[in-house]
Amino acid sequence: MMDTPTKTPALVEMVGISKAYPGCLANDSIDISLSAGRVHALLGENGAGKSTLVKILYGLLAQDSGSIHWQGKPVDISSPAVARELGIAMVFQHFSLFESLSVLENIALGMDADADSDLRNKIITVSTRYGLPLDPDRSVFTLSVGERQRIEIVRCLLQNPKVLIMDEPTSVLTPLEVNELFATLSRLAEEGMAILYISHKLEEIRKLCHDATILRGGRKVATADPREETAQGLAALMMGSDIPKAVLREQSKTGKTLFSLSQLNYPALDQNGISLQGINLSISAGEIVGIAGVAGNGQDELMQVIAGEVLAHLDDAISLHDSAIGRQGAGERRKRGLCCVPEERLGHAAVPTLSLTENVFLTAHHRKALRIAGLVSYRRSRKFANEIIQRFNVQCNGPASLAGSLSGGNLQKFIVGREILQAPNVLVVSQPTWGVDAGAARAIHDALRTLADEGAAVLLVSQDLDELMQISDRIGALCAGRLSNFHQTSRVTVQQVGLLMGGESIDRQALNADSGADA
Repeated sequence: MMDTPTKTPALVEMVGISKAYPGCLANDSIDISLSAGRVHALLGENGAGKSTLVKILYGLLAQDSGSIHWQGKPVDISSPAVARELGIAMVFQHFSLFESLSVLENIALGMDADADSDLRNKIITVSTRYGLPLDPDRSVFTLSVGERQRIEIVRCLLQNPKVLIMDEPTSVLTPLEVNELFATLSRLAEEGMAILYISHKLEEIRKLCHDATILRGGRKVATADPREETAQGLAALMMGSDIPKAVLREQSKTGKTLFSLSQLNYPALDQNGISLQGINLSISAGEIVGIAGVAGNGQDELMQVIAGEVLAHLDDAISLHDSAIGRQGAGERRKRGLCCVPEERLGHAAVPTLSLTENVFLTAHHRKALRIAGLVSYRRSRKFANEIIQRFNVQCNGPASLAGSLSGGNLQKFIVGREILQAPNVLVVSQPTWGVDAGAARAIHDALRTLADEGAAVLLVSQDLDELMQISDRIGALCAGRLSNFHQTSRVTVQQVGLLMGGESIDRQALNADSGADA
């Protein structure tokens, strides 16, 4: 007589998890189980309760009710240290790094290990193996957002976890890096690891994940096999209704040139930075110009020079409304109509410990009447913050909410909305839909299109080629501090843009038309 096989219990199971904040039920009796060897997607709109749930699993938050079972036994995960002892590791969407320390020192602190040669060698080995190259001795403040993301991933992999939580890990990775990461995650799952994967990129979910749990409004509303669903079907489960399919931007009618860079050269501030070399760029009224590129090729330096955060002192190299602005600071450029959305949300675009009202004032007082007799008008700032919240459907507890309390996607909507509603003549935005759900991404894209249609010039810097191909009129790429020629987006392929990202050029004859590139 044969023994009846017994069902292997889930590696970790969350049962009836509820968590409330003042005025908000973030998690409402949620059940989810993770099994060894499976990649499990956690899906939902921004503010659906995903981050709260995984923070409870990682010990950063305590549930109000419900229980967690580890290999069939109840456990109290009272802190991240307890989670790590069990074998749970987490890659955060917002990085927890000390900028003044090196990569090695940050990883050592996160692992409670010595920053010695042994750990250095392990970092090099693991990061190289997984296609996420890191120099252990570089200071974090010299790294791009994409490179900082690699630190978080490598730090987790060095802990040999049994459960790996990944919150938007590919937001700032290139397609090649994503493929390499997926190969790694698939291998880890085959070796018996359970992976909880949060992403708004639904095609990624369909490609990578075996199971999916969908949250909406803090509740579990569905489970699905992503491999048997379409991206549109998964989006409908998340949103509660179908969202319109994305459409390519039609050729715009452009006006006069509003912003230009002419033979801009800017030396790197340190040995790890990227020098900008011979940058030529022009953007006309009514136009969206896209810049593609792998992280760390000069995007940060270009944004800083354009925004006026660093001064190039080249009067003839930077022009706004036909006037040289190379010596003007960020505030003066904003007054003249140049607004910017930097890549890093917390700490750069917004101060996490300040309210939304206060964060509004930081950039908008240059263009909006938010002062009375030279003093901050909280009433006016609060009114403008409310307008942003309403217009961009930001899920929060009102203008008094701290920026750091918002989910990543909701904070991104608020920041983009803050700049767009200042009615800039020129808007420069980096990674506008990083970490936002499909509906929010569509809303941001529509807002950028509308701004351009109303006569503004928009410069879009992104690693998301689908995004660039969808909404830009012209497209180029940044590689090692050099900017390629620009081409009409409708006349190039993703593969050709990939060549530009690698520093190659596109044969004009192959385009079979004038590319519309800048000289």
